[in-house]
Amino acid sequence: MFQGVVGINLDAKGRLAIPTKHRDRLLSNSETKLVLTSHPHRCLLLYPSASWAPIRAQIMSFSSFDPQLSLWKRLLVGFAEEMELDNSGRILVSPSQRQFAGLEKKVMLVGQGSHFELWSESSWEKQISQFDEGPANPPPGMENFAL
Repeated sequence: MFQGVVGINLDAKGRLAIPTKHRDRLLSNSETKLVLTSHPHRCLLLYPSASWAPIRAQIMSFSSFDPQLSLWKRLLVGFAEEMELDNSGRILVSPSQRQFAGLEKKVMLVGQGSHFELWSESSWEKQISQFDEGPANPPPGMENFAL
């Protein structure tokens, strides 16, 4: 389970060092590959390759004749890049992915259970500031949720 939020700096080449505490879990069960792809909210998603495979299969089953489904396929599969950590525990975030998500030097790695989200610092702050706008009423489906 991937959880927590950590700020990380991209280096000048667009490389991101995955925190040591998350590396082993990302690469468990002799898995050596990761997948980095886009999300419609203008962040990136980082999955262990084995966790991404069933999601990709589901996306690939979308009809190519439906314009809306094709748009999602282009976004999720079109931006997907398989990669490995280098010897320093870093991944290279491609220029197209950095541009899509607006990533500059400071990025936020946000655990989401089965994967991580990767946000620009400013976009992450906008996400969190939504809770400052008043009482946070849970969305539909969370009526019986309690902390």
